[in-house]
Amino acid sequence: MLFDLDGVVRHFDAGYTADIEVEYGLTPGSVLEAAFEPRLLEQVTTGKISRGAWVDRVGATLGSTTAAEEWGRQPSTVDTEVLAIVDALRAAGIRTAILTNGTDTIPAEAAELGLIERFEAIFNSAEIGWAKPDERAFQHVLDALGLEASEVFFTDDSAGTLAGAEALGMPTHHFTSADGFLGALRAVGVAI
Repeated sequence: MLFDLDGVVRHFDAGYTADIEVEYGLTPGSVLEAAFEPRLLEQVTTGKISRGAWVDRVGATLGSTTAAEEWGRQPSTVDTEVLAIVDALRAAGIRTAILTNGTDTIPAEAAELGLIERFEAIFNSAEIGWAKPDERAFQHVLDALGLEASEVFFTDDSAGTLAGAEALGMPTHHFTSADGFLGALRAVGVAI
């Protein structure tokens, strides 16, 4: 079982960024627009620049280093319902791993959130050099785990990232909730 990290295993408070924009007098949506500018996002998620450099560039775009730094410290929480599913899968003998479009800080974040002991492996695009939906990111995971695509079920909250997995023949699920995910598992014969 292969999980996305953000939006599936961990979540961020949507109001946090909006509050920063209000506090610093920024246009609504400007922080995420700057942070997720496609070329910049590709650089940080494939390890070409560090998370620190990414936050610095967001600050330069916004004209407020302080606002960007505060945004960069955004807290996250783990989804306890999803972790309960992960634990049940592992108890049933099913291997679990994460594939995230992340930055160089993912190893420390995963350790802080207690995820290292919950998953067999955490694959980070910034370390492997390819980000979802690039098929090479998924192939890297398959090669590292010694599995065929048909043996791995992938779930992600972003429908667009499922394409790379599907192109390789990996069964997928567009994650919207833990209950929906449980239903998808049952539909493919996974009883936990």
